[in-house]
Amino acid sequence: MNLQAIRRIILRLVVMVGGEAMQSAFHLGLNIALLHAVSARDYGIFALVMVVGGLGLTYIRALTALPASIAIAQSRRSGAAGAYEVSFGSAAMLLSLLLGLVVTGVLGVWLDEGALFGGAFVGLWAMRAHVRMVFFARGRQMLVSTSDLAFTLSGTAGTAWVIWDNTHILLHTFMVMAGANALGIAVLLVLGRRTLRLSFGRHVWRRYRRLWRDLKWSVLSVTITNLQGQGMALMVAAMAGPAAYAPIAAALVNFVPLRIVSTAFANMMHPELSKLMAHRDFAKVGQRLRRWPPVLAGLGFLYGVAILIALPFIEPGSLEGARFFEISVLAWVMSSLPMLYVMPRIWLEIVQDYRSIAILSAIAAAAGLLLVFVLLLTVSPSWALLGGALSEIIVLVGSWAIVRPRQRAAEAAGQLR
Repeated sequence: MNLQAIRRIILRLVVMVGGEAMQSAFHLGLNIALLHAVSARDYGIFALVMVVGGLGLTYIRALTALPASIAIAQSRRSGAAGAYEVSFGSAAMLLSLLLGLVVTGVLGVWLDEGALFGGAFVGLWAMRAHVRMVFFARGRQMLVSTSDLAFTLSGTAGTAWVIWDNTHILLHTFMVMAGANALGIAVLLVLGRRTLRLSFGRHVWRRYRRLWRDLKWSVLSVTITNLQGQGMALMVAAMAGPAAYAPIAAALVNFVPLRIVSTAFANMMHPELSKLMAHRDFAKVGQRLRRWPPVLAGLGFLYGVAILIALPFIEPGSLEGARFFEISVLAWVMSSLPMLYVMPRIWLEIVQDYRSIAILSAIAAAAGLLLVFVLLLTVSPSWALLGGALSEIIVLVGSWAIVRPRQRAAEAAGQLR
């Protein structure tokens, strides 16, 4: 690969993840600001809300956004694409509402105020994720970036006021985040000249019944993947409390941009690889499988080095003596590994082999959570990240072991035609 090709790849990656980079920078700044503005308990609660919101996004993606993206990308008729958009959009609305109600109920146990706005924040966040992915599938990347910019600017301005005002910080932060997500959705719909078409008629449920054979494995794989990826956080919070989770959350939040980049990359690559597979152009699929992992690995390495250099300047005083550097190194390893297996994961999702994803994630989750449990019983909770890193390594090795021989066979069959 020559220098010009590498330059094109990097430029394309920058364009693809520009919106996500803005959002991740905002989330990172917000978390750092809250670390210095609220108690460890309140920050732990906020971090757990972010974790639960992230879990909700995975179900939205699996049940609505991803099927909609594949269906729209492979559809040859605009009418069929519109029908899928209505069906999956209606389901996304129901799931977002349910997620918001669950978060409201949980926060009501921990907080005297702000539970409703916390639930609204998570529900609107989930709905915006679905709408974004649909617009990605329709090739409206610049519009999505515009929406992301509106979300980022409004969220930054609002949270800056919250920190300056210094009253009811958690409540006001939830209010600002809910409003920023609502604005992001409105920008997409208004500038895209589309309405959020909803229908809960029989045809919607018939379509889902036809898809359920594949979707049930998707839901199972997502559930197990969540246990593998987020079970560590929930186990630490349950066994040691929100305060013990605070230094882990503080370290992980510095590397959230890496996970967001891998998610954004997957959102962008899904329509492209779906079209290539629909036309059985496996040679080009193979090129992309080989081309992107080194670029993503280099990006993860450079970002991690930059964070570790800056760590003395961003470490909050409230976490002094919490082995923050060691925790951050483990968080770097754990957060970088998904960037190395995002391509085979996309491949498996497009061919709808959710069963392999579920089995692999189950093995990784069992091994990782067992190690986390042992560590929590024997050493400081900060070492729990070792269990998360182990599970990510298992997924990395297993994903490529499943996809590589199947991709080679597909390329060989294509050459024989």
